[in-house]
Amino acid sequence: MSHLSFATTLTAFALAAFVHGTASGVSPADPYPSTYRVPVSLPTMIRNATVLDGLGLRMDNADLLIEDGKIKALGKALPNQAGARVIDAKGRWVTPGLIDVHSHNGVFATPDTAGNQDGNETTSPTTANVWVEHGVWPQDPAFGAALAGGITSLQILPGSGNLIGGRSVVLKNVPAVTYQSMKFPGAQQGLKMACGENPKRNYGGRQQFPRTRMGNVAGFRAQWTEAGEYLRDWKRYDETLQKGGKTAEDAKPPKRDLRMETLASALRGDILVHVHCYRSDEMAVMLDMAREFGFQIASFEHATEAYKIAGLLAQHKVCASMWADWWGAKMEVYDGIPENIAMVDAARGGCAIVHSDDPNDIQRLNQEAGKAMARGRAAGFDIAPEHAILWLTANPARSLGILDKTGTLTPGKMADLVIWNQNPFSVYAHADQVFIDGNLQYDRAAPAIRPRSDFLLGQPAIENGERK
Repeated sequence: MSHLSFATTLTAFALAAFVHGTASGVSPADPYPSTYRVPVSLPTMIRNATVLDGLGLRMDNADLLIEDGKIKALGKALPNQAGARVIDAKGRWVTPGLIDVHSHNGVFATPDTAGNQDGNETTSPTTANVWVEHGVWPQDPAFGAALAGGITSLQILPGSGNLIGGRSVVLKNVPAVTYQSMKFPGAQQGLKMACGENPKRNYGGRQQFPRTRMGNVAGFRAQWTEAGEYLRDWKRYDETLQKGGKTAEDAKPPKRDLRMETLASALRGDILVHVHCYRSDEMAVMLDMAREFGFQIASFEHATEAYKIAGLLAQHKVCASMWADWWGAKMEVYDGIPENIAMVDAARGGCAIVHSDDPNDIQRLNQEAGKAMARGRAAGFDIAPEHAILWLTANPARSLGILDKTGTLTPGKMADLVIWNQNPFSVYAHADQVFIDGNLQYDRAAPAIRPRSDFLLGQPAIENGERK
């Protein structure tokens, strides 16, 4: 094939992909695709462990077989596997890899300098056109620190400075020099929205809209109304083509709008909606808004008053991503209580998640969950480790739409898992080894093989990956 014909074919292919992808006003096929590849790894047999499978089951003295990057088998006294690496985990615990649904690693990167602040595009109350992945710095040392805490996957969200802050991305927590090679294969993007104090403070203080909570809601509704009109314009165009429209005006598609593409994709369910919201009354308003415009909220982020409407959240199949005990930093957080997670979890059909929103908390999500367990038990809720692990694994996977791929130790799923030195909810717990797709990515006993950010190379305060 000549260079000319190859270029012509490539151009035609790209045009066809664009036209197909934007039909009905949704985004074209991902123009920034994942380049993550599962690394080749040895079969691994983990023996004699206490296993929390992420489905609510605890197994003592259990074995787990990893093969070709997948969970192959889980049970007792599994037969030997020829050529498999054997890890004796007697006295230790195994769980699915932890998933943080609310991280800003890579966009509010370490070190915390103005040059590393890429999480809030606060130039307009609505920036649905921005994609947080385009600001992710994969060399952020916080990724490696999170890995040492057992984090195998994480959702990177834009900040909460805007009503609509843009698209999120789900990453595998692997060392990389491009974010595409961290991008979780097949994971949907999310849409970050924020109600409450943040957007009205960001814009009202500059004498801009919105200045109030009623302004926040009016701003949301205006955007969703415009998105509905954008979808209708594309539908009319599609119907005209199907009916054989011939004139130049008939065949002219609506103008592409990146902001509206994102919102239209959310209306169609192709993008998951995550809403930063603290107060119960505001969460109820957002649920009504979702019904008004026909989109589904996947999770409320922070949700410090979720306990007040736990039944309503369960009824709407909405997860609440919460801290164990964060309280009092601003007025909308004053009714937060440390029993929040346990109360949301206790509702019939409730979906409770422990999240970080912080580069330090992400390193010890297991301890945050342990605090929530303790406060829940003190309030009379019977919470066993085999259940609490769902707050860090299966429930986050559910809210991100990746539960069919990870979040539990089910045969056939990704071999993302952690071997802990003891009960992971203990304050003394450490992640001994962390596997991602069956590949040993972190080993506490082998500092030389730990991933290390290029940014840290040559730093005098760093030795063998440990801070002095």
